[in-house]
Amino acid sequence: MKKWAILGAAIVAEVAAALALRAAIDDPGWAVLTVTGYIGAFVALSTLLRAGAPIGVVYGIWAAAGVALTAVLGTVLFDEPFTLLIGIGIAVVIAGVVLVETGSHHERPQESLERAEVAR
Repeated sequence: MKKWAILGAAIVAEVAAALALRAAIDDPGWAVLTVTGYIGAFVALSTLLRAGAPIGVVYGIWAAAGVALTAVLGTVLFDEPFTLLIGIGIAVVIAGVVLVETGSHHERPQESLERAEVAR
């Protein structure tokens, strides 16, 4: 459960940084949140990797959630377009993450052989 909380914090930090980057176009003061958010996101991601979380899964979830949330919040906060193609793109990204997550739980052939040898 702690890993999910850290991943959630990384997602929130990255989305805040991306939105602040957009806001910095009109007010450069937002650049501070941009830098802070990205630093926080990468610290959280590195914490997850040190804890043994697989990089493909962690990065996939982080990136997909970041893309989806940034697109939706960009529409709400900055009146940016949200088209059918953007929605389809987000769905494809999410589907890709689901496939990576599902595939990460399959045992490697070498691990299967090692377990069979230990069982003898």
